[in-house]
Amino acid sequence: MDQQLLAFVTVADEQSFTRAAEKLHISQPAISQHIQALEQRLDIKLLDRTNKYVRLNKAGEVAYHHAREILSLYSHMTRLIQDLKEEASGTLAIGASFTFGEYVLPHIIARFRSQYPKIDPTITIANTHTVVEQVSRGELDIGIVEGHAGHEGSVEVTAFAEDTVVVVASSTHPLASVSRATAAELERECWIVREQGSGTREVTDRVFQEFGIHPRAMIEYGSTQVIKESVEAGLGITLLSTWAIRKELTCQTLKAIPFAERPITRQFSMVQRKSDFYPKSIQLFTEFLIEESPKLQNIGQV
Repeated sequence: MDQQLLAFVTVADEQSFTRAAEKLHISQPAISQHIQALEQRLDIKLLDRTNKYVRLNKAGEVAYHHAREILSLYSHMTRLIQDLKEEASGTLAIGASFTFGEYVLPHIIARFRSQYPKIDPTITIANTHTVVEQVSRGELDIGIVEGHAGHEGSVEVTAFAEDTVVVVASSTHPLASVSRATAAELERECWIVREQGSGTREVTDRVFQEFGIHPRAMIEYGSTQVIKESVEAGLGITLLSTWAIRKELTCQTLKAIPFAERPITRQFSMVQRKSDFYPKSIQLFTEFLIEESPKLQNIGQV
């Protein structure tokens, strides 16, 4: 691996020579030497440095973008070659949107690890937009997202599971006792919703449009857990996956409000960066995920 590029990217990420040296377990003078050598190779300064900050300049921004790409490709190459020499092992960087990542993925990982103990997954939880961005840049090996993935030119998207979403209110909310809520009743409520870029927000907006619901008020949160706590406290109502509320339904702190005549569903998809070759760890995980997909509905049942 090009140590100069690695040092440069780490300094840019950490915005500090000292922290970069600590992260790479080398001395600060060695970090400085790597940066100076890279700048000499490219015949241009890449960083603006003062006693208070270290920042990328215009040339540095260009170099940083391509350096990350080069390091990612090098890592991908070494993993593929390693696969030819021995059984699958090493790290597997998985990104997942909040619903799947927090409520389903832990069950998947536990079963996967029991079969492939030499593969060490690292998990990143973020909204759909962020996960797809990181997959497209090679920062994640695979993403699991709901809703529209985007980045059609740089990633492959494979649907593998279906999820049901329901209108949710506190068990003491007046709507908890109705046989079926109307659109007029729902739009009089304050809706607690996820942020833009979230797959849950995407399906919520789709439901609003499909059923002509215009909420009188909305509160936006970046966390499903905070939304559940807010709804339980009586702040408003929301739309969530049955995977996300299975425990609350069991404990009867939240109630699914009958609304639509048919179930409201959405698809979950695997997102991978386009490539002719994938490391064995990625192949095994995608195959395992597809095999496990018929069992996923049981996670949301109470």
